[in-house]
Amino acid sequence: MRALSDLKNVLILGCGTLGLRIGLASALSGYKVKFYDLSEDAFLKAQAVQLRLLRQWQKENKINSNQVEAALKAMTWTTDPVIASLDADLVSESVTENRELKEKVWQQFGKICPEKTIFTTNTSYLLPSMFAGICGRPELFCAFHFHDVFHANVVDIMPHPGTAPWIIPLLSEFGRSINQIPVVVEKESPGYIFNAMLMAVLAAAAALVTYDITTIENVDRSWMGNFKMNIGPFGMIDDIGLDTAWHIVKEKNDLKSEKFADLLNSFIKQGKLGSKVGEGFYKYPNPAYKNTEFLR
Repeated sequence: MRALSDLKNVLILGCGTLGLRIGLASALSGYKVKFYDLSEDAFLKAQAVQLRLLRQWQKENKINSNQVEAALKAMTWTTDPVIASLDADLVSESVTENRELKEKVWQQFGKICPEKTIFTTNTSYLLPSMFAGICGRPELFCAFHFHDVFHANVVDIMPHPGTAPWIIPLLSEFGRSINQIPVVVEKESPGYIFNAMLMAVLAAAAALVTYDITTIENVDRSWMGNFKMNIGPFGMIDDIGLDTAWHIVKEKNDLKSEKFADLLNSFIKQGKLGSKVGEGFYKYPNPAYKNTEFLR
């Protein structure tokens, strides 16, 4: 068993949209954080986003300069898996939502991480039982799924049948320590809780477009106007990432899902992956749905 006080060193596998935020939240909360990725270019992109977030919060007086300095000092970056895994107490994996890729990552890091290491996957739709055996220590493996980290600060804890029972309360404590709201999913289920509900909405929105019932913009107008929200389903997909959504949708075999996947893929082929690259269904940083005229 481990106690929260035993968790000092956090290893982030993959420093994309969520990985960089999970690591930053951990660093701001006093943990030492290592980031592992395949290229240093990925580090430069992640660091630029982190600095932008830190400057924004400092400007809003949510954090001070001492907290910024401490967080930056707490984070290190490496493309060397052996250096990355040294003394890791908890691993958070956020690589691309691709089963084969995740299998390779867990096969590699399951062999080189210390015996004490707790393994967590941030997979959006795959199940922890798909990877628990591959890492070699299934009892220490659990899904630990983040949403936005800073705005939508919910973290899902979803064990597989072989997860040691003490892992769940420990991850709940760790989640609270980095300002997350822990939600336990009692048994494995694709999409956890929120994502299962969200994907049903997004699939319905996509069907309205792929069956030529209405347009992307009008779907979002209807949603935003009725719920008084500042974003609609297609704006949400832009934030999730069209590539991430595609990996989820393509696993389904019904006709609506196939048409949804084709719609996503038509944008992906043009390099339009969503807000993270500046364009998806909308162009960023000033998407049309944020224009005051959009709902008129």
